[in-house]
Amino acid sequence: MKRRLLLLFPLLVFLGLGFFLYRGLAMDPSARDSALLAQKFPAFTLSTLKDSDARVDESLLLGQVTLVNVWAEWCPTCKEEMPQLLTLAERGVRLVGINYKDTRAKGLEFLDEFGDPFEVNIFDPDGDLGFELGVYGVPETFLVDKEGIIRYKHTGYITPEDVERVVQEVDKWR
Repeated sequence: MKRRLLLLFPLLVFLGLGFFLYRGLAMDPSARDSALLAQKFPAFTLSTLKDSDARVDESLLLGQVTLVNVWAEWCPTCKEEMPQLLTLAERGVRLVGINYKDTRAKGLEFLDEFGDPFEVNIFDPDGDLGFELGVYGVPETFLVDKEGIIRYKHTGYITPEDVERVVQEVDKWR
């Protein structure tokens, strides 16, 4: 009897692992909420993309509701997202960019080619600020309220269909 149970053990382990793998593959990683929701935007001091001598910190995000968009020149979906960001800026949404794991020259070239909806672009060449934000793929967008608290996170690029919902989120926190 014990011998038969021992023979079934590998089958039970296999079935258990299969169940957890199946559940994991069925999950949508972009549906995860950020651990930073309702938390202060992480502290940082970095230069701007346009001026290596100009330093900015988290106080940049105080006083106005701001969408912080993490983007990169090497990101194909960031190129697809740019028309929607330009539309948001035209509709009065304040945008701050974080140029993530890029070179200054490539980031500036990208903005010249696709447009620049950002009031300021924070230059994050090593990805340290992105790491603090829990970024695991670009683009990602965070809504930061007037007190510097993260209130909403959009993972992936903002589609044309998302623009109205994003504007509603911004208006909710104004």
